[in-house]
Amino acid sequence: MNLTRRLLCASSLAMAFFTHTGATAANQIPVTASFSILGDLVRVVGGTRVAVTTLVGPDKDAHTFEPKAADAKALLATRLLVTNGLGFEPWAQKLARSAGYKGETVVTSKGVPARHMAPEKGHGGHAHEEADPHAWQNPHNVVIYVRNIAASLSKVDPSGASTYQANAEAYVKELLALDAWAQAQFSAIPAAQRKVVTSHDAFGYFAARYQITFLAPQGVSTDAEPSAKAVAQLIRQLKREKIRAVFVENMGNPKLIAQLSQDAGASVGASLYSDALSGADQPGATYLHMVRHNVTHLAAGMKLN
Repeated sequence: MNLTRRLLCASSLAMAFFTHTGATAANQIPVTASFSILGDLVRVVGGTRVAVTTLVGPDKDAHTFEPKAADAKALLATRLLVTNGLGFEPWAQKLARSAGYKGETVVTSKGVPARHMAPEKGHGGHAHEEADPHAWQNPHNVVIYVRNIAASLSKVDPSGASTYQANAEAYVKELLALDAWAQAQFSAIPAAQRKVVTSHDAFGYFAARYQITFLAPQGVSTDAEPSAKAVAQLIRQLKREKIRAVFVENMGNPKLIAQLSQDAGASVGASLYSDALSGADQPGATYLHMVRHNVTHLAAGMKLN
């Protein structure tokens, strides 16, 4: 059965499910987030007024995610679909169309000054989106994210508008404090030592914010393997510049990073969180925890360069 037919079948099931459970969930607004980081932001802004479903969960890769019929069922039981935009999850809009979703959709990155780069080619030689979608890696961009979420929740649930706005602004203060702390950690490290290797190019906004050079064998998406030539060039650069700060991501390619570190004589540091949060029992279970974890380990690694 093809995806469209499975989604149509799931649509019928979802309508029955929503009708059956509507009475028990009447006090919460059902919201679907495309991936775990957005799910966390929705929970922060929505508080107890929302029930959040996340399509791509912790430690999972949204770049390579393929929706299933069950995802259409979850989507049709929601009133707000929360996406990142900037080409990060093109499957989300396809899923919404195939499922016949009629609710509201918010693109949380709307208003963010996007970082652009030269097109890269993936499967089939097709050029990928030129905008870097990982805008959440700069806490100041997440200020825009949470305000967009608050505005959209207020639209679907006007009676909760004051709660959503208050929650968002309280979180904005936490984001700004987090950013100031991160600035302090990195400013203590000489600029020449601020060089890091990660699995894929997910830290462009982070790099620009904190003046760090990130090197990666893969581009902004994880769905294409780097060439042997690109890997060899990166190994030579690691050796030449004596870069010791090498990290794997929680949803990245550990074998590739292991090869790089072995060939370049560097040790692999703690896992970083880039495109996905961790499970509840790990150190990157929320956005704030994720950034603190990344900053702490990146700073420690760069001090070894």
